[in-house]
Amino acid sequence: MEQTVTIESLYEGCRVGNRQAQEKLYHSMASKMLGVCLRYARSTFEAEDMLQSGFIKVFRHIDSYRGAGSFEGWIRRIMVNTAIEIYRKNLRGGLSVEIDEVYDDAQQTFSMDALECEDLLRVIQTLPPGYRLVFNMYALEGFSHKEIADALQISEGASKSQLSRARTWLKEKLKQLEGGNYESR
Repeated sequence: MEQTVTIESLYEGCRVGNRQAQEKLYHSMASKMLGVCLRYARSTFEAEDMLQSGFIKVFRHIDSYRGAGSFEGWIRRIMVNTAIEIYRKNLRGGLSVEIDEVYDDAQQTFSMDALECEDLLRVIQTLPPGYRLVFNMYALEGFSHKEIADALQISEGASKSQLSRARTWLKEKLKQLEGGNYESR
């Protein structure tokens, strides 16, 4: 009878450097973590690079996992932090993203009943890099504006501005995707 292996049960094997446990952990988590990386990357190639770099960090720093929260959540945080590091490295390498002054726009909500998850993720991936990074960190990962500002070395106001602009941009793209059959509440 085959035993069910959980992510948490692979931790101990990874902690002692067991290559089979590392391989099993990688194979059980790679597709889910690639999805996380794809939200931050400009291309599939860049996301795969983030994934590999992230797993190297997981295996190198496995002893820093203290059991607070789930092991999967710890891995996810490493992937997000790796994506942020790559983003910042690209900024230094000449890729620049404008961080504008804060402006206040009334926020509107909309109906996404006919929208599939994959459609929404594709639209999010087309956000300009600065907008996408802040949107992902705030809306999908649950970072506060202070945490985003600290991680990206920007002001909290710039984080709020980028989020507001990302929402406006997404709203317009979703209107186009829905062919104009889009409800504002």
